[in-house]
Amino acid sequence: MSARHAFSGMNIALIAVFAAFIAASTLVPEVTLAFGVPFSLQTLAVVLAGLVLGPWRGAAAVCVYIAAGFAGLPIFANLSAGLAVLAGPTGGFLLGFIPAAFLTGWLARAARTRTRLNVGVLFLVGLVSIPVTYAIGVPWLSVYTGLTLGQATVAMAPFMIGDVIKVAVAASLAAIIHRAYPRLMPAPASQTASVDEKEAATA
Repeated sequence: MSARHAFSGMNIALIAVFAAFIAASTLVPEVTLAFGVPFSLQTLAVVLAGLVLGPWRGAAAVCVYIAAGFAGLPIFANLSAGLAVLAGPTGGFLLGFIPAAFLTGWLARAARTRTRLNVGVLFLVGLVSIPVTYAIGVPWLSVYTGLTLGQATVAMAPFMIGDVIKVAVAASLAAIIHRAYPRLMPAPASQTASVDEKEAATA
């Protein structure tokens, strides 16, 4: 992807829209469960960004959201803001959203070359975001609380069940969006090149 296309007006607008959507997801009333970690809709919004926008745009939307929160906007869980959030129980999960959105987007884009992006495919792809996020968030929580890694993992079990449900909702929404806008997610460069070669061969 060329730099000109990467920073096109449409891409910037999509990144901004999904960053705002992630921020808006924290406005829904939250339930605080174990060790001060809130149950919110952030995971749904992050996964949806990856499933709809692809790897780099999905991750960029998360980065814009996090940067805005670090700058002082109260858009993190429980309407918190600032770099101090990193020292809290949710700091690791917040940073884990970035690779989760990227990997989810990369897998969704790869699946697009082989099959239709229906709800089932998008759900399976979206599930990958959970271990990626928890791989960063749980050790962070362990250090914050003083729990062992195993104890922290057990404490987060209720969240994992909720995250699976949120991934299912995100997959359903992403399938609707892809049906309405089938060209929203760009094809991988390798696929684009092969199409160009086929067109040249038949010219």
